[in-house]
Amino acid sequence: MSWIAPVCLPKPPFLIGGPCVIESEGHTLYMADSINDICERTGFSFVFKSSFDKANRSSFSSFRGPGLEYGLKILQRVREDVQVPVLSDIHESSQASQVEGMLDVIQIPALLARQTDLIQAAARTGRALNLKRGQFMAASDMKNACRKAEEAGCDQIILTDRGSCFGYHDIVLDLRTISELQKTGYPVAVDVSHTVQAPCGAGDKSTGRPEMIPAFARAAMAAGADGLFIEIHDKPEKALSDSGNQLRLSDLERLLAQCWRIYHIVHNGSEYAGLP
Repeated sequence: MSWIAPVCLPKPPFLIGGPCVIESEGHTLYMADSINDICERTGFSFVFKSSFDKANRSSFSSFRGPGLEYGLKILQRVREDVQVPVLSDIHESSQASQVEGMLDVIQIPALLARQTDLIQAAARTGRALNLKRGQFMAASDMKNACRKAEEAGCDQIILTDRGSCFGYHDIVLDLRTISELQKTGYPVAVDVSHTVQAPCGAGDKSTGRPEMIPAFARAAMAAGADGLFIEIHDKPEKALSDSGNQLRLSDLERLLAQCWRIYHIVHNGSEYAGLP
């Protein structure tokens, strides 16, 4: 019998993390198990994230993933073997019913944050939602995305900020969006992987500055974020998608330990309270 996590939101501070795209079953299980161990040592709740299909690649020839059917089977293995909630994104309303019961959290990609039918189809599955703020949207506009989900019966929502477009090939992180998004009453994560991305920066693929991920993660925690969204890979230079903006697995534990301390300074006034 498959293990199914209850439909509830992770306790802050939390990490939504994993490779950008599912590359293989073995690699996915290795990453999920490794990240989960780190989260347990550093006091972070964990939701494993990886995409079964990257439908918005820069180039037609870019690797998109194993597809919905096989990708969901791999995510089920993560659920059963690692015993953690899993998250992946959908791009079409018809996919909502296919992932129902297979995912614990359904993600609406930033580029589709205004798609009413997609949001409401995902909301009707009864699963939690991760609504990513469109990089072209004001933070206050995300209350409308929340309302669409609520009207379809979903009140288990995470809002994830992934930065704002700044010119054609740059993304900037505006820390003011955290408190603005929190006005909805829902927990807010900051995607510190895509905020360092340069979309289509290499012409046929995106590039980025992954060395900035730790600074942005610490800044997000200091600004009051409830969690972090980080794409993580053991060998980012060999990643099949988003190789230019993934955090190296070996750098994760030190970063989360720092962020845990910052979170507790902000929320409890002491870095030593309950120190893991």
